[in-house]
Amino acid sequence: MAKLQALFGGTFDPIHYGHLKPVEILANQIGLSRVIIMPNNVPPHRPQPEATSEQRKLMVELAIADKPLFVLDERELRRDTPSFTADTLQEWRAEQGADKPLAFIIGQDSLLTFPSWHRYETILEHVHLLVTRRPGYPLTMQQEEHQDWLDRHLTSNIEDLHNQPAGKIFLAETPWFDVSATLIRERLERGESCDEMMPEPVLNYIMQQGLYHHGA
Repeated sequence: MAKLQALFGGTFDPIHYGHLKPVEILANQIGLSRVIIMPNNVPPHRPQPEATSEQRKLMVELAIADKPLFVLDERELRRDTPSFTADTLQEWRAEQGADKPLAFIIGQDSLLTFPSWHRYETILEHVHLLVTRRPGYPLTMQQEEHQDWLDRHLTSNIEDLHNQPAGKIFLAETPWFDVSATLIRERLERGESCDEMMPEPVLNYIMQQGLYHHGA
């Protein structure tokens, strides 16, 4: 039987434990064999990351070097144009064939805005959605039609994720790590410690490159 694998996208500017730990816990909960980390190519009209694509890629490599669950996918970084998630997932499905169980990992905040994504209704044709919950955060969609969409696809049965190629939404009870890239950048700017927030090799690289420090 094909093993369930998942794609996990983000800007990763920089990658930190708030990205990695909930996903590792999710993988244990549902028996994920592989998580593919795919750093986004940031669209030209959006605020640009402070780190270059190459630096963001290297930080991901450093963060996952000792974590066999994770592999890096550079496809979005190699494109000149940003790609919509719906298109990337369609492309991934075409590569993997029709039968393999595939999933896309998002945070709860992304699920709440998911219906605003480009061609969102096509995404579940290609993958399952795995949602890392924020404990104590309400999970109700703003519009009734979107709540209906969520209810139609929701499953609490892990077997569904392994036995069907796509089409389910699974809400995972993962702990919330109060770490964000914004918080890390602010702390580094003020010269405060970020030791508990990210893998040590990533922090060492940031220091070595003088990333996220403005002025002297």
